[in-house]
Amino acid sequence: MEARAYLKYTRIAPRKVQIVLDLIRNQPCDVALAILKHTPKAACEPLEKLLKSAMANAEHNHNMDKNNLYVAECFVSPGPTLKRMRPRAQGRAFTILKRTSHVTMVLKERE
Repeated sequence: MEARAYLKYTRIAPRKVQIVLDLIRNQPCDVALAILKHTPKAACEPLEKLLKSAMANAEHNHNMDKNNLYVAECFVSPGPTLKRMRPRAQGRAFTILKRTSHVTMVLKERE
């Protein structure tokens, strides 16, 4: 039995999210929440909401015990990239890529 939660079209680059996801993978949910709360990264705030959502899904939809939950899988994939132009010298324009992310989190129950 597993509980899933998705976070789509988040305006943060996938590389930045991946660093934080590596910290919480295979951790119990209470430890993962503590890690997210005390890590000074921009990706921690949306990932904390996602983890709480996955825990609520596990508890309400699948009748899992929230004390035995752990982060079984978590991964990020790139979403669509917003392309913006930045003016530069002599009338040129440089492209700025504003990347988005799709994050998936899977919780399972320890036996």
